[in-house]
Amino acid sequence: MPPPTLRIIAGASLVTTLGALPPFLVGAQAVVIARDLALDPARLGVVVATFFGAAALGAVLGGGLVDRVGRRWGLVLAGTLVSSGGLGLALLAHSWWALVAAMVVLGLANAACQVTSNLAMASAIPPGRRGLGFGVKQAAVPTAILLGGLAVPTVTLTLGWRATFVTTGTAGLLLLAGGLLGSGREARPVRRAAGLDRPATAPLVVIAVSITLASAAANSLGTFLAGWAHQAGLTVAEAGLLLAAGAVCSIVVRVIVGYRADRRHGANLPRVAAMMAVGAAGLTAVSFPLLPPVLIGALAAFAVGWAWPGLLLFAVARLGRDTPALASGVVQAGAFVGGALGPVLFGVAAGGLGYPVAWRLAAGCFLAAAVLALVARRMFRADLRARPPREPLGYGGGREQPLYWAGRPADDTNGPEAAPSRERSGPEG
Repeated sequence: MPPPTLRIIAGASLVTTLGALPPFLVGAQAVVIARDLALDPARLGVVVATFFGAAALGAVLGGGLVDRVGRRWGLVLAGTLVSSGGLGLALLAHSWWALVAAMVVLGLANAACQVTSNLAMASAIPPGRRGLGFGVKQAAVPTAILLGGLAVPTVTLTLGWRATFVTTGTAGLLLLAGGLLGSGREARPVRRAAGLDRPATAPLVVIAVSITLASAAANSLGTFLAGWAHQAGLTVAEAGLLLAAGAVCSIVVRVIVGYRADRRHGANLPRVAAMMAVGAAGLTAVSFPLLPPVLIGALAAFAVGWAWPGLLLFAVARLGRDTPALASGVVQAGAFVGGALGPVLFGVAAGGLGYPVAWRLAAGCFLAAAVLALVARRMFRADLRARPPREPLGYGGGREQPLYWAGRPADDTNGPEAAPSRERSGPEG
């Protein structure tokens, strides 16, 4: 892989990790933070939900903005918000309400980080490497879970919890400097006399609902698995190791899935749906309070059932036509809404109906998400046939060449379904 491509993928992954880190830092350090800010479990839920709610709003509003201003100024915006939120939290948060206010800023920072890195993947990475790029980028989210846990013994216990946010705020300043001092060679944002070629709204809404349901289930797994596994027979330390093992498995599979996406022309959303279905089966197994099904189900749900985000964003960014950041921002907003609501609703269900029922309801969310992903795929394909994109797009599957073609140039005489060369096609559909 060429060094410039490696640098872009690595940079996008670091930006994504930086944006996603704050709620995991708060969760991992909740016991210590509670002593200073009177942070009880209910208030902790409000803090985390606020982060994801602000991120959802920022993703919807910020995607179109980043499409217009470009990656460089997207980095400037992201760095400004990350540094302001992190340093402001470390220096000024002396009540839990101040913590909530800081998490609003950090949630907006997360949205800016996500849509900017999505745009980098969709516009600056060669087509044959974009699947891998999105897979590596989205592996940053479980990496943030690991970093949140590692921060406690390495930083919190020696320097205090505020030092962790000084670190993230300082990283935000470096990100800001990188954007301001970056090369001017970036391609200018797309502007066309006839207006931007935008994706269809209806399938974007459907896939956003799908990722909302799937994220609600997946984030519930990450939030409640350790406690449930302890009830099933693991020690507290072993339950923590199970969570860490699941995160590592998710990282590995996300990268593999992205790599394989670059080896074919499309048919990505059916694979997303299949992974969500495996997640449903895994959570169903987790619902039984016996150690073997809990272990097997948890690892399956983490490794496969939560390995779809990079592949899904890859698919949607490619279908975003002239506005990949806007399209991915809509979908990313669904993920943030699911991240905010899922653990809250799971906790209510567990308290009222019991954990087994709550796990099965979460499995139902995964299954519904899989069905909606397939529905959205049919809608996207219908839109490609009815409204061919300006930029030629190969889709529908196939390894040597795509099964279908949308937007073939008029001077190409091989027929409407003739397959393009790999260099001129994008793996999507």
